[in-house]
Amino acid sequence: MISNPSALNTLLADIRRFVLETCIPLEAEIDRTDVIPEPVVAQMRALGLFGHSIPREYGGAGLTAEELTLVNIEVSQAATVFRARFGGNTGIASESLVADGTEAQRTRYLPRLASGEITGCFALTEPEAGSDATSLRTVAVRDGDHYVLNGSKCFITNAPLADLFTVFARTDPDTPGAHGISAFLIERGTPGLSTGPAERKMGQHGSPVGDVYLKDCRVPASAIVGEVPGRGFKTAMKALNKQRINLAGLCIGPAIRLVDEVVRYAATREQFGRPIADYQLVQQMIADSNTEVHAARALVLETARKRDSGGDVTMEASMCKMFASEMCGRVADRAVQVFGGSGYMARTVAERFYRDVRVFRLYEGTTQIHQLNIARRTMEARGRALDLELGAG
Repeated sequence: MISNPSALNTLLADIRRFVLETCIPLEAEIDRTDVIPEPVVAQMRALGLFGHSIPREYGGAGLTAEELTLVNIEVSQAATVFRARFGGNTGIASESLVADGTEAQRTRYLPRLASGEITGCFALTEPEAGSDATSLRTVAVRDGDHYVLNGSKCFITNAPLADLFTVFARTDPDTPGAHGISAFLIERGTPGLSTGPAERKMGQHGSPVGDVYLKDCRVPASAIVGEVPGRGFKTAMKALNKQRINLAGLCIGPAIRLVDEVVRYAATREQFGRPIADYQLVQQMIADSNTEVHAARALVLETARKRDSGGDVTMEASMCKMFASEMCGRVADRAVQVFGGSGYMARTVAERFYRDVRVFRLYEGTTQIHQLNIARRTMEARGRALDLELGAG
């Protein structure tokens, strides 16, 4: 759903200028230095990028899912680290508050997240709890009006620089699985919470990822999101369902950029006295890539519109994330192939994006986890339909 086409077009044009004039010229430098310059972050704040999905009453833009998809496609045509810098605030790090926070929690944190005054992160993954998030071992023990947390988290985007941590911990050790998990809002500086250094990564240099440590970290019971213990996993799934649509949009932007870069390169690179764009096998890679980009875009926008209309998109969000991330990986691989030897060199956009987009198939649920989810829900839906058919018969 697009609530204001004129305002959205203006926003997309502003983002396009930011991408073309500020971000793309800095891609190689940031990949080398592993740091986004602070003046660029200040531009992000001025453009309101930190608060796109946060409701207007809390200082955000209140974009719909469809509008946010279009924004994500636009902004991710630059190196994905730029969006990662503000993406937590306008996505996974704020969505728990938007979905289940109390009014006091929303008022305290959402305006500061929307403005970029503070940076948020979503601390769910643990060394022994990745795809099986319900097996997390971080515990929160009740002590009067407080909880004491102990445990660790890993692979947390923006952890080294975050100011606000949404930490998931088991508050009921006697309840296995999802039902004994709660989500806590913990500010940096709280005694017992610390973070490790930024990890060295394959790609997405400039987007810090690190560990979060909790050692006798004491927080008030009011720090639980929504102040309702045991609801944390449901809160996480609400945030992740929306984020999976966002991430699918973020897979489309790099693929669009790579198709454009491949076409440009193929038109100028000559072999056997002709541009390689004249050769049908190169044309096949261009055609396949552009077709898959359009298919992913259509799927994600359709799912976003269904979410805006109030529909359950749990299965479709998995489809979007799985298809778009795999599509982006295929397009990146073809880009390296068309660029040939140059595509293997660190000086080219094909090489950088090939590294940057590989993680899309891992986080927010691996491809294999989404395949299982899609299959399960497909079979459940068929089972319900068969029951109805038998009942009618």
